[in-house]
Amino acid sequence: MKFKTKLITLVVAFLAAISFALPSQVNAANTDMVDTSNHNGLMTYDNYYDMLVHYGVKAVVQKVSEGTTYVDPTAKYNLASAKQAGLYLNGYHFARYTTVEGARAEARFAVAAAQSAGLPIGAVLATDVEASEQANNSYAANTANNKAFMEVVQAAGYRSTIYTMGSWVGTKMSVDKGWIADYPYNTSRDRYTSHHAWQFRSDQQFAGSYGNFDVSQLYDDFFTANQTPSPSAPVTPAPSQPAKSNAASDSDYAQTGVFKPSTTVNIRTGTGTGYASIGSYAPGESVIYDHVYIRGTYVWARYLSYSGRYHYVSLGVNGGESYGSRSSNAQTYSHTYYTVRSGDSFWSIANKYGISMYTLAANNGKSIYSLIYPGESLYIR
Repeated sequence: MKFKTKLITLVVAFLAAISFALPSQVNAANTDMVDTSNHNGLMTYDNYYDMLVHYGVKAVVQKVSEGTTYVDPTAKYNLASAKQAGLYLNGYHFARYTTVEGARAEARFAVAAAQSAGLPIGAVLATDVEASEQANNSYAANTANNKAFMEVVQAAGYRSTIYTMGSWVGTKMSVDKGWIADYPYNTSRDRYTSHHAWQFRSDQQFAGSYGNFDVSQLYDDFFTANQTPSPSAPVTPAPSQPAKSNAASDSDYAQTGVFKPSTTVNIRTGTGTGYASIGSYAPGESVIYDHVYIRGTYVWARYLSYSGRYHYVSLGVNGGESYGSRSSNAQTYSHTYYTVRSGDSFWSIANKYGISMYTLAANNGKSIYSLIYPGESLYIR
């Protein structure tokens, strides 16, 4: 009995000792807010809801624009999904401006993009200031440009702040209360409590979501003010025209799988041959689907395209010919490749597979301006 008591005492002492050697969990940063953009693809209700329930994420900040020409194609869909999941909504603009006039022009562009994407008035529309344009600008110029950008944004009804790196605060620009990125966690902790938020890592991963995410701890209610989250069930986009079927045996069921066609099959906007054809899949390609429909003569699979709309391909004839092979386990195919055909572009291929064209190009060691040739094999995922 005495030996057992001594053993327990030693174990407790050992655990207490190593607890001082490990990073403190009590003082660990909170994963309050997550950044999303085209680099993460289309985010679903399930993606955001999982972040909310399992990681404590309560706010999202979505990229809406860059410069005066680029609008993030995922912004509208991602903001709608985050709203359904019950998160606070915010946006950011990636700055390229070098003058006050340029800053005002970018602000007007950002406001239009935010409004189009559904960012609610009163939410935050931040300016992301970290590009080479600002690195080569003076402290005074950057400070004046940021002020001009935020004034235009605030006049439109949004609130604004500066996102930048910790090393730039006070050296490249003046930042009163900002959203500051500084890693690693153990050297930057507690340095930014006077600001609205601290982005403490850029490689956070969430189960079921694509890629790495920037996550931040909030120090006040700046990114959660003026909104009352109202979660709702996810809404499935309606097809572009009424379904056509004359069979009493119509049915559908949720199933995730991979379909590999053995013949060319059309991509349609609905579950029927009367819907518009917007492309095709050829033998050797594959598509990951999330639902199966039986509609009269044909069996159809549904997948979510990069545009945020559901598209459909026929798996074969109901009770007859199959147009390819399918597996009910999407994880059995760890890599997908695509053979370039005449007329293809990074945009059209990325749109087909539901990824960003920037990610597609980078996956193959290219930029979106690189040439691709018929017969060339591209790595998709």
